[in-house]
Amino acid sequence: MTKELLTLSALLAAMHAQAQDSTAKKALDEVVITATKYPKKTSETGKVISVITREQLDRSGGKDLAQLLNEQTGLSVNGANSNPGKDKSIFLRGAKSDYTLIMIDGAPVYDATGSSSNFDFRLLPVENIERIEILKGSQSTLYGSDAVAGVIHIITRQGDARKTIAPFASAAYGSYNTRRLNAGINGGSGFFSYNAGFTHYKTDGISESADKNNTGTFDKDGYEQNAFMANLGFKVNNAAKIMPFLRYAKYYGKLDADAFSDDKDYTYNMSNMQTGVRNELTLGKVKLHLNYNFTATKRNYLNDSLVKSSPFDGYSKGFYEGKEHFLDAYLHVPVLPTLSFTGGIDYRNGITDVKTSGVYKYEMGGVIYSGEYASTIGSDSATQNQTGVYGAFTYAAKGLNIEAGGRFNHHSVYGNNAVFNVNPSYLINRQFKIFANISTAYKVPTLYQMHSEYKNPFTGLQPEKAITYEAGVQYYSANNLVNVRGAIFRRDVKEGIAFYTDPNTFRSYFINQDKQNDWGFEIEPVFNIRDKGQLLLSYAFVDGEVTTRKGEKDTSYFNLIRRPKSIFNATANYHITKKLFISLGVQRFGKRSDLDFSAAPAAIVSLKAYTLLNAYVEYRFLNDKLRVFADAKNLTDTDYTEVYGYNAQGMNLQGGFRLSL
Repeated sequence: MTKELLTLSALLAAMHAQAQDSTAKKALDEVVITATKYPKKTSETGKVISVITREQLDRSGGKDLAQLLNEQTGLSVNGANSNPGKDKSIFLRGAKSDYTLIMIDGAPVYDATGSSSNFDFRLLPVENIERIEILKGSQSTLYGSDAVAGVIHIITRQGDARKTIAPFASAAYGSYNTRRLNAGINGGSGFFSYNAGFTHYKTDGISESADKNNTGTFDKDGYEQNAFMANLGFKVNNAAKIMPFLRYAKYYGKLDADAFSDDKDYTYNMSNMQTGVRNELTLGKVKLHLNYNFTATKRNYLNDSLVKSSPFDGYSKGFYEGKEHFLDAYLHVPVLPTLSFTGGIDYRNGITDVKTSGVYKYEMGGVIYSGEYASTIGSDSATQNQTGVYGAFTYAAKGLNIEAGGRFNHHSVYGNNAVFNVNPSYLINRQFKIFANISTAYKVPTLYQMHSEYKNPFTGLQPEKAITYEAGVQYYSANNLVNVRGAIFRRDVKEGIAFYTDPNTFRSYFINQDKQNDWGFEIEPVFNIRDKGQLLLSYAFVDGEVTTRKGEKDTSYFNLIRRPKSIFNATANYHITKKLFISLGVQRFGKRSDLDFSAAPAAIVSLKAYTLLNAYVEYRFLNDKLRVFADAKNLTDTDYTEVYGYNAQGMNLQGGFRLSL
């Protein structure tokens, strides 16, 4: 890591550390939506929220969404720098991936076909995003199921009525024969606005699995994606906004058989459509929101086994289809000058249809076993409904801000549950903000857990339940040079859903059993370098253990598999001239544990810590309408592992342009 830090220090030494008022003011008074479901200054909420701005997104032409999120404080995305088409798992503050709620334009998005409910980040190109708000801590009061560790709210690009026609385009090419193309049009006039864009992404990739014995026979596992997005806006006499939308993405890729195991004919494809309408009505000082979102997902896997890497290769195929309906009606009411209320009712309906089959072969004790298998989850029974009623009061006066609220949820299978939150904060002289949070959350069982062959035949499943305690302080220097936020947290989960095998009957099914306790802290200093740039630093630490029943006893052990205990980030952004911008970043990921499934039971392996050095350079032409950029990742060609038995990308480079008229 010494070389990378010396390089970063040399860059910083060239910068003039003088303050600029506007930068710090923006940090203090930046308006966010996700904290309260209506526009709110960050200085007026005690929730821990971070923003990825449009400017940051514009400087991410060589990154995908997983890589961008992997750079944020307290976030790690496993697989972000592995083969581009490999699945991605997001860990917010060390929580498992399905404990983070992903939202797009105010609506939760799920994959109803999966064993967990996490969203596939490969479906959404960075080019379609306007901003991202990352809200940490349990947030089920306003957002319902899955918001155990927090919420990642992705806000897409909208139409701009200030221009009638404003076309835009971007293109990039780089390592692994990677091509990115994006084109669209934006604009509007008076009461009407629109934004539409198409993205194509294709790469030859690398071999997904690592060639442990250096045979040189592992092939590359390529990936291809096409995505379309359209947002419309209609404004009626400043009293109503009607905003229909359509998002469609489809991708195709190749897979390998397993860790250290190649496969020549294992392929997958997926399509995802999201459509609906968002409505906003203004009734005096009252804002009423009526939103509907429909999501349809299809996934297919096929392993023909036409080319066999071993005599035990079989044949398999899988078809997965899921549909989600989401409706949300809520209002924001200023009750008093110092008191406001936000409340509403939402409804979710999920349904899935799964068919898998194949032929298997394996060897045990010198004997080769073979057979056929098939599994079906029928859409006629694999469905669930949720109805939630929620409300929160916000008090703000003389620097004191308090939010308190609750939610009652009714589930069509397990019944009822409730959550609450209390969030006070105090801003002193517009320099110090102290805050605390106590909030509860829940995660409902997935359709797969409730309706597959592994459903609980005895008691059914209850929701996983969590409580989070959080406290911290944020400091804004009087000279507007420094902005520092520090936070500590503890998250306790009970009724965790575990996969259980009966030692007597050998039957396996899901049960509510585990207790998960996690704790950690984050510190985020930001130094403003005049109007030339910023130095952003962050350090995040997390530790935790699960308590589960083994036989007649409870056993506790560290279980944050593939999640580093510590992550350090340092990014220096600097405008050398008004047209030339450079950024240098260092990421240090601590040691992690992973599982080796080549033996039974699976053995725990240790993955070494690693450091990545990344750089970005951009030059602007034509009054900033044209940007030419180069994005270099892993400049030192560090050899590291994100997932045991799978490859990670070495030094790689992408270059391109972005044009906005």
